[in-house]
Amino acid sequence: MANYYNDTPELKFHLNNPLMRRIVELKERNFADAKEYDYAPTDFEDAMDNYNRVMEIVGEICAETIAPNAEGVDHEGPVCENNRVRYASGTVENLDITRKAGLMGMSMPRRFGGLNLPTVPYIMAADMVSSADAGFENLWGLQDCAETLYEFGNEDQRQRFISRVCNGETMSMDLTEPDAGSDLQSVMLKATYSEKDNCWYLNGVKRFITNGDADIHLVLARSEEGTHDGRGLSMFIYDKRNGGVNVRRIENKLGIKGSPTCEIVYKNAKAELCGERKLGLIKYVMALMNSARLGIAVQSAGISQAAYNEALAYANDRKQFGKSIIEFSAVSEMLVTMKAKLDAARAIIYETARYVDIYKSLDDISKERKLTPEERAEGKKYSKMADALTPLSKGLGSEFANQNAYDCIQVHGGSGFMKDYTCERLYRDARITSIYEGTTQLQVVAATRYVTTGFYLEMIRNLEAETASVKAELQPLRNILINITNEYEETVKEVVEKESTEYIELHARRMVEMAGYTIMSYLLLRDANNCNLFDKSVEVFVKFTRAQNAQRAAFIKNSNLDEINLYKA
Repeated sequence: MANYYNDTPELKFHLNNPLMRRIVELKERNFADAKEYDYAPTDFEDAMDNYNRVMEIVGEICAETIAPNAEGVDHEGPVCENNRVRYASGTVENLDITRKAGLMGMSMPRRFGGLNLPTVPYIMAADMVSSADAGFENLWGLQDCAETLYEFGNEDQRQRFISRVCNGETMSMDLTEPDAGSDLQSVMLKATYSEKDNCWYLNGVKRFITNGDADIHLVLARSEEGTHDGRGLSMFIYDKRNGGVNVRRIENKLGIKGSPTCEIVYKNAKAELCGERKLGLIKYVMALMNSARLGIAVQSAGISQAAYNEALAYANDRKQFGKSIIEFSAVSEMLVTMKAKLDAARAIIYETARYVDIYKSLDDISKERKLTPEERAEGKKYSKMADALTPLSKGLGSEFANQNAYDCIQVHGGSGFMKDYTCERLYRDARITSIYEGTTQLQVVAATRYVTTGFYLEMIRNLEAETASVKAELQPLRNILINITNEYEETVKEVVEKESTEYIELHARRMVEMAGYTIMSYLLLRDANNCNLFDKSVEVFVKFTRAQNAQRAAFIKNSNLDEINLYKA
């Protein structure tokens, strides 16, 4: 029987990373839940066995239900009827089976009905769901909005809303508006407090809202009269049961068609404040977006996996000139490069997830007791590292997903252009990953400060030291990476020494990509040292990095301040 988890050994490798022992220790709080919940683990081995069993359930559902439904959902899509969303029949089946399997609210504490899973296994499940149907992942994966509600809501709100998510209700995050896309400071949906009714009312329009007819919404709205920037925005919880919100239309999209992207109208919709006033964008949405960006990064990995699987299967089956096309070097090179990009993306995505697990668990513990100085330092360290790697994971991971989907069609040739093959849908689904939850260009903006401050270089040098004792057969690759690192350091120094903000901005993407490729290469080298699954991928990706970085370094070396105006439209 097919199973997306058992059939992808790379996932099991990432689940069994050495940092998981620390993550489980923090997440399970000395396994105190075992006294109250019979399904809670009693020790580390029990916890890991539990994660593996949950991943197997997800893998089976993906293979047996979600993937077979994907094509039908893509064709049928959701529809807007009487200002409400009606899902495609396959989506209804997908939601039903994931609810019955207890896969909603996976990362939430057991006291709310969740499974208390760390981030790593949760996004691993999202990886598989995305591989089966990226559109459905946009519905199922929005349960991570509950993380924001858990982090910033009060205990009463947690009890009322998170328990509903764990029981299978859906969520959405209502941020963007017709005149406020990436620039969320421009949000104008109005929140007005009624002394008479002792509640808030929301009025306005939200656009491009994923799963916009969800049961529970997190809404960014302007609560402070007369303001026009981020300091006047607050976060609100809207409950669909209270009415006041209608779906005006569902967007007709290129891809991820099973996920309804809605324009919704708030008209005196009753809502309640989440957290403190004025911190909606400054604090809460920033936290929500970081989580969402990691989610899109792993969605990209799932699409990359699906594209690679489809291309590999077709290349083995398709015969031309008397042999399978995989035997032609032009095709085989594409396939090994696709796999290398997939493995490299997963290396940085799961490393980021591990960092998120540690700092978020420590932050949660800090609400129960005072952290020790060592714990505070640990939390600060991993928080900064997660913040630095998130834009690389999302930005580069989504670009690789697009490249792999493109190459998947190329392997299929003319057949890939036809709707008879899955690769056509994957190509359409992949395109949005480098746009939503912050475009690749915005990820570059977020990452640039880690380039100019030397933080990425410090991370790379630490990885260089960490991999000093890799196996003898991997040492030549490490030597290449040392040269790549030196080239990166010199290139960044050359740009920064110009002391021009515009010049840094001009070359920001090139420098960020150089840093990202180098970090991914070192992480993949470390993985290959521990598991032969990555032997070919690390060699291919290190050489890919050498070529890509050399090209960017040469471009920068041959440019000057006078060229700034050349690239202004």
